[in-house]
Amino acid sequence: MFAVHLLASYLTKLKEDPIKKVDRFLYHMRLSDETLLEIMARFQAEMEKGLRKDTNPTAAVKMLPTFVRAIPDGSEHGEFLSLDLGGSKFRVSKVQVSEEGKHKVHMESQFYPVTGEITRGNGSQLFEYVADCLADFMEAKDLKQKELPLGFTFSFPYWQTKLDEGVLLSWTKKFKARGVQDTDVVSHLRRALQKHPDLHVDILALVSDTVGTMMTCAYDDPYCEVGVIIGTGSNACYMEDMSNIDLVEGDEGRMCINTEWGAFGDDGVLEDIRTEFDRELDLGSLHPGKQLFEKMISGLYLGELVRLILLKMTRAGLLFGGKASCALHTKDKIETRHVAAMEKYKEGLANTKEILTNLGLEPSEADCAAVQQVCTIVSFRSANLCAAALAAILTRLRENKKLVRLRTTVGVDGTLYKTHPQYPKRLHKVVRKLAPNCDVRFLLSESGSTKGAAMVTAVASRVQAQRKQIDEVLALFQLTRDNLVDVKNRMRAELEYGLKKETHPMATVKMLPTYVCGLPDGTEKGKFLALDLGGTNFRVLLVKFRKGRSSVRMYNKIFAIPLEIMQGTGEELFDHIVQCIADFLDYMGLKGAQLPLGFTFSFPCRQTSIDKGILVEWTKGFKATDCEGEDVVDLLREAIKRRNEFDLDIVALVNDTVGTMMTCAHEDPKCEIGLIAGSTERGVVRMAPELESPMPGPLMPVLLQLGDPQYEKMTSGMYLGEIVRQILIDLTKQGLLFRGHISECLRTRGIFETKFLSQIESDRLALLQVRAILQQLGLDSTCDDSIVVKEVCGAVSRRAAQLCGAGLAAIVQKRREDQGLKHLKITVGVDGTLYKLHPHFSQILQETVKELAPECDVTFMLSEDGSGKGAALITVVAQRFRQLQKEN
Repeated sequence: MFAVHLLASYLTKLKEDPIKKVDRFLYHMRLSDETLLEIMARFQAEMEKGLRKDTNPTAAVKMLPTFVRAIPDGSEHGEFLSLDLGGSKFRVSKVQVSEEGKHKVHMESQFYPVTGEITRGNGSQLFEYVADCLADFMEAKDLKQKELPLGFTFSFPYWQTKLDEGVLLSWTKKFKARGVQDTDVVSHLRRALQKHPDLHVDILALVSDTVGTMMTCAYDDPYCEVGVIIGTGSNACYMEDMSNIDLVEGDEGRMCINTEWGAFGDDGVLEDIRTEFDRELDLGSLHPGKQLFEKMISGLYLGELVRLILLKMTRAGLLFGGKASCALHTKDKIETRHVAAMEKYKEGLANTKEILTNLGLEPSEADCAAVQQVCTIVSFRSANLCAAALAAILTRLRENKKLVRLRTTVGVDGTLYKTHPQYPKRLHKVVRKLAPNCDVRFLLSESGSTKGAAMVTAVASRVQAQRKQIDEVLALFQLTRDNLVDVKNRMRAELEYGLKKETHPMATVKMLPTYVCGLPDGTEKGKFLALDLGGTNFRVLLVKFRKGRSSVRMYNKIFAIPLEIMQGTGEELFDHIVQCIADFLDYMGLKGAQLPLGFTFSFPCRQTSIDKGILVEWTKGFKATDCEGEDVVDLLREAIKRRNEFDLDIVALVNDTVGTMMTCAHEDPKCEIGLIAGSTERGVVRMAPELESPMPGPLMPVLLQLGDPQYEKMTSGMYLGEIVRQILIDLTKQGLLFRGHISECLRTRGIFETKFLSQIESDRLALLQVRAILQQLGLDSTCDDSIVVKEVCGAVSRRAAQLCGAGLAAIVQKRREDQGLKHLKITVGVDGTLYKLHPHFSQILQETVKELAPECDVTFMLSEDGSGKGAALITVVAQRFRQLQKEN
């Protein structure tokens, strides 16, 4: 009754302005900016719901993965077939991409009718008809002898598990063929094609018309990453980060998501927006309760919405003198093309009068103005709703990229957008208002559903070929189990050569004695000094031990070594070191104290006893004269004498690898192996080398110079980044990276440091951050480039870890055999930036050792300050053995 009274009130306003009359009648269809922002927020929430595996089953907006992983890059070429099924006509096309090396597309197409008998009949008949049309086209174009890839545009909601497979979720529009829903439509087409054995067709891609639109526009504009259809139906797609797509495996790169936004509101979230006319239209549709958003915005329904509104206004006496014609009572008598014609700028009123007259009505001028306003409100609401959903997508893209402003292009297709005179302008204006931080270009697609399917197929062909080339390069770094067993066996043989006097000179693994003849036993106590020289910073430490393995306290101070000292005379260098020691002792209140000292000296030395080491050569930028070929312990002692302030007992010259083992052995007596996996690759293990003079103990840590330089260059952090750079140059030369452009930065040796491998391979690092790292290096990368760079880094670091693990497996197996054990429990002390900082190196190393040395139960212990605490522990043990020698 309330509605009747409300309508009656309009009768008193018959003589008012017809536009105001319609505005009052349809005020529920007018959407404020606040309402549009609310709709935008609701759509964003629905997108998130659709992307998550746990909420997708109940989501109305399905956010379907398309398995389209890349957009065109301009290098696509070849001849392709394209099928387009989704409307009243079915189209078959031949598409030539980049003919004669030019950036262009040439198409030849043929349309075939799709009758209601086919769309609502048996599914097998539908696909047999499609196959027959394809055969007819190929016969007419003389293509039957060619083997051609094919892209299939199928403009209905389907679930994809790969690019060439899609399970139909539901028919929409006027299609309702039996036996197809919940089945793979590509399989249906392949079965139908089997009846044409003379056709040589490879279906590479199943594509929605929306994806086709985006891909068509992306071929002309690489900024295009959104596709929108506003025609008979309506939908949108966009490029989403894989890390946000919970529905498919993997988190690298991006994938086009088909939103299927036509179903927005099917779960009731738009009930406050829908009007009585929307509900009446839905009840009379082929699929009631489905595609509710599409029914408010798409071309299939706008004309019918206008008819329902006009009929109700006529019944209320607001139009045509209250007299409705038979045509006005007939469903679909007003089409969207009529709505577009009535809204034309100059001819609109004349068109309106003609259309209404053809419907058997007798409109006045006021009636024509009122009807034109009805059309405007209905189509304007459509543009507003589309704009709200599109603004939500654009905002998500910007947030995914963490940009303050987004520059992007939206590819658009559809008869409503293309033929309605006011629609594009309205849509663009509202999108820019709702997404003010997005600089959007709208690009009209040309034959998006056909050309786009060919473009998807062309990109798939290109990616397939490029993937093969990339895999061939990365295969060079893949090690089989047999490869690793062979490396382990070679290392095992080299260990024997390096330990024996007669074969030692020929051995590549030098097995250098360290003259450390025992391990910590937990009885260590006292104060010790430790020096650590290995770079531009020099460290002095005071290490205090109490009885017990866990009672250690350390104090240290870091001193810089100026370049002029590093490259001056040896006397100046060691005087500077002694000055630093004096400053530290003064700082600690130990001036004049007599303390035993361990000297970690991280340069190549040849030791002949625990406190004697001949410097072979300087590295790391040091060039102090009169040092190479001299005993560095004697050089330090002489500098202390020159100072003549204190007397320190230099007990041990220490290597940081041995220090690593000793540090861990202090906490775990089973630790008999030390490993440094950092800038260099070194190992140490307790063994019995053949020496010129006897030692007080049967075993000592033996320093392994792990193989010839080639082994270290494949495993150590100093070289991995450079290997990656060389691979990137090779791939770029092949046109597989950085658009084939080798930047000056990429040509620079050493620019790709190993720390970048650790950063790029981090599981927590999004591809956007990988691109940022590459941009810091002057490499302008695409998303696909970033994926490949990450793969290259992974291949190089994985090989390094596996090779290191194979060498370590040989060492632990030798310890087991030397002790005559069937099963060995042993601990390896580890240090080094590669082991500590790379996200996967340690795990791969440990897995390789476990696989290649199954009889050994190996525990890995991270060393804490092997060059400091380890040096002090070596000094303690050396003192202990010195005392034993005196007593004996």
